[in-house]
Amino acid sequence: MNTKLNLALFLAASTAFALQPDEMARAQRHARDTTIIRDDWGIAHVFGKTDADAVFGMVYAQCEDDFNRVETNYINALGRLAETEGESKIWQDLREKLFIDPVELKQLYGESPEWLRTLMIAWADSLNFYLYKHPEVKPRVIAHFEPWMALSFSEGSIGGDIERVNLNQLEAFYGKPQEAPSAANDDDEFTEPGGSNGAAVAPSNTLNHHALLLINPHTSFYFRSELEMSSNEGLDAYGAVTWGQFFIYQGFNDRAGWMHTSSGVDAIDEYLETVVKKDGRMYYKYGSEERPVTVQEITVPYQTGHGMAERKFTVYRTQHGPVVREINGKWDAFRIMHEPVKALTQSYLRTKAKTYKAYLETMELKANSSNNTIFADADGDIAYFHGNFIPRRDTKYDWTRPVDGSDPETEWKGLLSVDETPHLLNPASGWLYNCNNWPWSAAGPSSPKREDYPKYVENGGESARGLHAIRVLENKKDFTIDSLISAAFDSYLPWFETPIPALLKAWDALDASNPLKTKLAGQIAMLRNWDLRWSASSIPTSLAVFWGQEVQRRARGGGRGRNLLGDGIASQPPEVLLASLAAASDELAADFGTWKTPWGEINRFQRINDSIAPKFDDSQPSIPVAFTSSQWGSLASFGARAYPNTKKWYGSSGNSFVAVVEFGDKVHAKAVTAGGESGDPKSKHFDDEAERYATGNLREVYFYRAQLKGHTEREYHPGS
Repeated sequence: MNTKLNLALFLAASTAFALQPDEMARAQRHARDTTIIRDDWGIAHVFGKTDADAVFGMVYAQCEDDFNRVETNYINALGRLAETEGESKIWQDLREKLFIDPVELKQLYGESPEWLRTLMIAWADSLNFYLYKHPEVKPRVIAHFEPWMALSFSEGSIGGDIERVNLNQLEAFYGKPQEAPSAANDDDEFTEPGGSNGAAVAPSNTLNHHALLLINPHTSFYFRSELEMSSNEGLDAYGAVTWGQFFIYQGFNDRAGWMHTSSGVDAIDEYLETVVKKDGRMYYKYGSEERPVTVQEITVPYQTGHGMAERKFTVYRTQHGPVVREINGKWDAFRIMHEPVKALTQSYLRTKAKTYKAYLETMELKANSSNNTIFADADGDIAYFHGNFIPRRDTKYDWTRPVDGSDPETEWKGLLSVDETPHLLNPASGWLYNCNNWPWSAAGPSSPKREDYPKYVENGGESARGLHAIRVLENKKDFTIDSLISAAFDSYLPWFETPIPALLKAWDALDASNPLKTKLAGQIAMLRNWDLRWSASSIPTSLAVFWGQEVQRRARGGGRGRNLLGDGIASQPPEVLLASLAAASDELAADFGTWKTPWGEINRFQRINDSIAPKFDDSQPSIPVAFTSSQWGSLASFGARAYPNTKKWYGSSGNSFVAVVEFGDKVHAKAVTAGGESGDPKSKHFDDEAERYATGNLREVYFYRAQLKGHTEREYHPGS
């Protein structure tokens, strides 16, 4: 047990809410110059004299709504999760600490432009002022927030580049030889397709001749807050904010809007280093040289049943990045974008960009490594930007695999400019979209051409959801806010287009004496007449989804992994298709009493507490959700499954925030958030949007202060 460590943590906790005089003076000044108006959905509209005031107010409002999620994001970002959750999180923390170094972040903070430091100071002051004003709130780990900490989490995506490092392999490399790697993560485990939907429609294709933007991130629920922040310095942005950050991640201002989708761009590389040991030191080969391996000690504190303990690791780096695993005797160095100041700068400045030209200027910072962007503005421009951080590489190498670190030709050669990446501005189609699929279908015939770009700009493919987006966007000239919402919730499930006919054909070919001919007759009749559309009352939807999951398991040989495309399922042997339907029918009957169970009785939305690891209970109230997982091509996504103690399926990811925005002389928007704005189960805003969320019934956004008249629940200064 480390007594000094325990004493330090005790002292930090005992002084957690004591603000220094300069902190108190700044906080009181910001609070005086900032007004928070809560509308009748509990959403905060923050008005400050300066941008720093607005940052102070919006962070304070987030803390009021869900301080636990705010703090947890920075516990994760700083590699301190084991300090509260124990030894099982040591490897996750070590992974984070390989890339996030407080000493470096403090230096970068000191070198940041003054305007950005001012915002980071306001960010920290707000968090500390909130804790000062709410002594009943006990931080799990971070007793005092420092401005430099804002640089640890600067981009806003769920699951950053660092999380691509496999924890099992990291533990195998840095763990003691006698230790078996823990089940830290499993690359073979099936996960709900993530990502998001974004679409923009040009004035030529809209009824009012204004550009429209669909904002539809697919994340774990309650990952972001919805709010507005504005100042007298040109800031006026509304949208989804990743808990604890001080910029609108996906949203709009009065003239322009932006939506990020996960990109298939190759922005991460692994280098196999040839390491030799000489005179007690380690070197790695680089061309004709032998360069010294950088050796560092990292300490990971962790919680035990008897207090705090710590574990020390000797870690290694080369010029390509930290070593994260060993492959056939060579060390694997992991290289990612590491530009905290540029990333935070870009994330903030884009919220103030009100034209395509201004937004393009923020993109030239090239510091958004994981996202494509859909853009629209009041000038009528619509645009698609591909992944924003793309290293220039020699195309003779296969960059989807680790490359030879000793070969100087594998070095990055700068970054591609925006013009050198897949990019669209006002395509002739009059629409564009991205659903985490490749960009080669982003605007129909007007799309970028694959042959014009290096292969490494895109590792993904087409998807059922991408084909669905084209289906609802093409050949339509009269879009409105409401019809774009309808398109975003279109009920067609294109994944089943080829598998269902293959299943019907297999049953039709069965001999009459085969027991499955009779057992599946009712199911086949129902699927034969199905229009491939989901609804809460649909029995075929239940059958198809259960069958789709079962046939995929069988097609993978019982293993788990990525979702298979419909064409791949349609080519499965007839006996596999039919046996899967029989098994799915039996599962439905066992869990719900009959295979004739409507989809809405299975697929449910429930929010009974604010646990980050969701909890569900069949005996507690829940509501039906008609739309399905995005794996079947549903644009509206609801990632649901049964849990160990449930029969019903409960959603925990998918549509998390949905907004459709029209840009004209004034901005007009409708939106909905999963559940509600507050993380407090006692608040009426904990689940007041649940019915709207489940039915796609978006509410009006009160963007202008005049719109808040008659819709104001509370008006106050932070801390009052």
